[in-house]
Amino acid sequence: MATDPPPDLVLAPLTGEPRTVDEWVTLFVLGLVVLDPFTYESAWLLEEAGRILESYAPADVRVGFIVTGTADEARQFLGPWVDRLLAFSDPERAAVKAMGLTSLPAFLVVDMAGKIAEAAEGWHPDEWRAVAAHLATLLSWTRPTIPGDKAPGPYDGSPALA
Repeated sequence: MATDPPPDLVLAPLTGEPRTVDEWVTLFVLGLVVLDPFTYESAWLLEEAGRILESYAPADVRVGFIVTGTADEARQFLGPWVDRLLAFSDPERAAVKAMGLTSLPAFLVVDMAGKIAEAAEGWHPDEWRAVAAHLATLLSWTRPTIPGDKAPGPYDGSPALA
């Protein structure tokens, strides 16, 4: 079960300066998908997750990926998504541990108080729809269709701390 990260947890983007969670949510909530670049489970969901996140990109929110690898591994795994969305590298899984995640992929919303407002672990479209609905409500935005036409079938994911 996801837990609120400490406000001083540092998230390091692939471009730009590392900042604490508290700094990242000063003006906007965070909508994040957490992926492990070394598992099939995360690779199967990359395009679907990107599509979901991209649907919120024009809104007043910061959306992006946290990849449990080095910056170079994150760039290689995300490919063109690096240029389209915010991307963080978490090679030591400090963010994953701090957020109490047990299964990846994960989709979560960190509100402006730095609290996890909603989270889903593994790929269960109904749970991801709930996260998307919460984010859409916060933003007065239209939520994307989940699952999309090319989405994989549901699965539990892989261990987050493996």
